[in-house]
Amino acid sequence: MNALLLTDGYKTGHHQQYPEGTEIVYANWTPRSTKYAPKGSEKIVSFGQQYVMKWLHEYFQLHFFSQPKSKVCSEIKEELSLYLGVDYDGSHFEKLHALQFLPIQVKSLPEGEEVSVRVPMLTVVNTDKEFYWVTNFLETIISTMLWQPMTSATIALNFKRIFKKWALKTDEDQIGFIDFQGHDFSMRGMGGMESVLASGMGHACVFHSSDTLPVISGMRHYYHAKGFVVGSVNATEHSVMCAGTKEDELGTFKRLMETYPSGVLSVVSDTWDLWKVLTQYLPLLKEEVLARNGKLVIRPDSGDPVDIICGALEEEWKGSVQGRGVIEALWDVFGGTVNAQGFKVLDAHIGAIYGDSITTERAEQICQRLHDKGFASTNVVLGIGSFTYQYNTRDTFGFAMKATSVVVNGERREIYKDPITDDGVKKSAKGLIRVDKVNGEFVWVDQVSEEQEALGALKTMYKNGQFVNEINLTTIRQRINNCL
Repeated sequence: MNALLLTDGYKTGHHQQYPEGTEIVYANWTPRSTKYAPKGSEKIVSFGQQYVMKWLHEYFQLHFFSQPKSKVCSEIKEELSLYLGVDYDGSHFEKLHALQFLPIQVKSLPEGEEVSVRVPMLTVVNTDKEFYWVTNFLETIISTMLWQPMTSATIALNFKRIFKKWALKTDEDQIGFIDFQGHDFSMRGMGGMESVLASGMGHACVFHSSDTLPVISGMRHYYHAKGFVVGSVNATEHSVMCAGTKEDELGTFKRLMETYPSGVLSVVSDTWDLWKVLTQYLPLLKEEVLARNGKLVIRPDSGDPVDIICGALEEEWKGSVQGRGVIEALWDVFGGTVNAQGFKVLDAHIGAIYGDSITTERAEQICQRLHDKGFASTNVVLGIGSFTYQYNTRDTFGFAMKATSVVVNGERREIYKDPITDDGVKKSAKGLIRVDKVNGEFVWVDQVSEEQEALGALKTMYKNGQFVNEINLTTIRQRINNCL
């Protein structure tokens, strides 16, 4: 696709609509509201800026600057003439092609930090007066790509906070386990590969556990990841269990453990009757499980996850395996130890994972109920899927990129929006902006001078086709862990 199509159609005429003599357009990207955000999301993780700008830079290089001018500019002239019903003048695009780079300066807050609502996280300004129109021409694609990695990283951090809180209460010696306690199962339910990568990397900057394989290449390419990026385990799916037949499910368990005599093996266990697996098959397999050089992980993924993992509270289930739940049922068969804090930890050869419709609320409930029953929260891994990561939009945190300053005929104008019919959420900053970190919190001030704008926490990451101050995955993860 021609890179010049990566915008809203109405922006294709804006180069003619700014006041005559416009030289500079300065815009910022800001989260404006948590009105639609998940509970507990008071701040937003700064993540994805380097990914988005590298992707955008590479796309323009491949699909515009490296292509013959006659080809890409004639194509866009033809398409926009049809689109707008006019003889479209694309000479400004021809001038951009001749320049051979995007004439913008992009500044960003550090990735891996948490930012309060209404604090600008990114600014964009053109560096060549002739290309004042480029700043907001790029608004659409930046907005398209940047809201999701920030949103998923923020949600992932909320999960990790829950896991840390309960691990400290119930199994503090295994606090490192929380890096792997939230597992990304979302890929199949996301809205295409860009969504998979954006959200998956947001998850992976917080957790080390994921089944979203494209994240590995993405983190290496965009964030200089070395060595281990994310990990998973050998695991079955329902088709494997079905192929082994319902009548021989016990045999399938045996065959799988023979195939994988060591390491972690996750077996989906509710293809038919989870409770039969827990009360009949696993007792028969007890010696084989305890003899393995590794852990057998039982994976149910249907029903209410809180009740399935922790046991149903209804009187009708009292005393039954349904009332005990997966963790207690596994304890009844395999036992374990009681740690120094007085909580039960399953034998190292057995465990559980649940990965269907997990939300932060359900994660909290699962950890709470395990605690109340005397079990450590680290007895279970929770899979986080598209139910959590895909059910979001740009409005989840009210993200928007708005111009707040222009220069016309050498005169700086502070501009802003403040709709009288709005509740204040859409009111923008005014003029140039500086962000500082004061007592560990990012704070912003607008209407600053050019000299003041050059200072503060917003640092140049991209200018005139060149990247500076690049960051790597290791540093981002360290910063995020400092936020816990």
